[in-house]
Amino acid sequence: MAYLGKSPVVGNFQKCDAITVVNGQAGYTLQVGGSNVSPESANHMLVSLNGILQAPTSSFTVSGATLTFVSNLATGDVIDFVMLLGNVLDIGTPSDGTVTNAKLGTDVISGETDIGGAIADADLFLVDDGAGGTLRKSAMSRVKTYVGGGITEADQWRLTANITSDVNPIASNLERVDDASFEKIGTGMSVSSGTWTFPTTGLYMVKTNVVVIADGNDNIQINVYATLNDSAYDQIAYSVGGGDSSGDEEQGTGTTNFVNVTDVSNVKVRFGAGSIGTSSYMYGSSNMNASAFSFIRLGDSQ
Repeated sequence: MAYLGKSPVVGNFQKCDAITVVNGQAGYTLQVGGSNVSPESANHMLVSLNGILQAPTSSFTVSGATLTFVSNLATGDVIDFVMLLGNVLDIGTPSDGTVTNAKLGTDVISGETDIGGAIADADLFLVDDGAGGTLRKSAMSRVKTYVGGGITEADQWRLTANITSDVNPIASNLERVDDASFEKIGTGMSVSSGTWTFPTTGLYMVKTNVVVIADGNDNIQINVYATLNDSAYDQIAYSVGGGDSSGDEEQGTGTTNFVNVTDVSNVKVRFGAGSIGTSSYMYGSSNMNASAFSFIRLGDSQ
């Protein structure tokens, strides 16, 4: 409960300024550093008069900042010192640097109170700033920003019609998968004239899975190209599917690459189809994924 009157000064040990005795005067003002101070009570003081400690209450009393001796003092009396003890029943405010880890309870920070449910973005945690040793609070939502909140981009497109001759890049008959079971994550990829643009920077897994129908000895190629400057393309992947005998042969083939997209304006990819002979083709369908292209953002660029 709140205190009535003056709140206790806890363990505040102070030596009062020197007091000059006035002949025939019993009451004196207590000061520390020139400012009035009010002790807790006479029992929280040490008063020395003429080299003798005085008994509280019976030898002196205190009211506010006024110390009053039971008898008037006379010329020649000396008030040696007055010490204020504060509230000596409590420890008071510790000096800087005096409380060590060993003196702290195990629940001093957490209070051993379980959060009682799933962690929310608004929940706070304490973290050392790593520089000055200062504890700072941060929202859990910032953790997702720092370590990544899982896959933020995943998209898939497919070839909707057969490719019957060599082409580089593959620029037509492309659609984002539209089956009822499909859903992209994030903004998704965009393609223009066979050039694929990534929605955000990051490390992407780029996969091709194609079905080829090869006639005779055809070995149909799926090729992957990447550029770092939106100009010069380098081939980064190659896979073939085909046959080595007469008659049509159906095979599946594909590639997997990691592309570090540090700049969405300059880092791009293209796909090409090659070595397609007469009566051979790369299979496309708008009803299912026969030949498809997948893009998954795995994390931030390093």
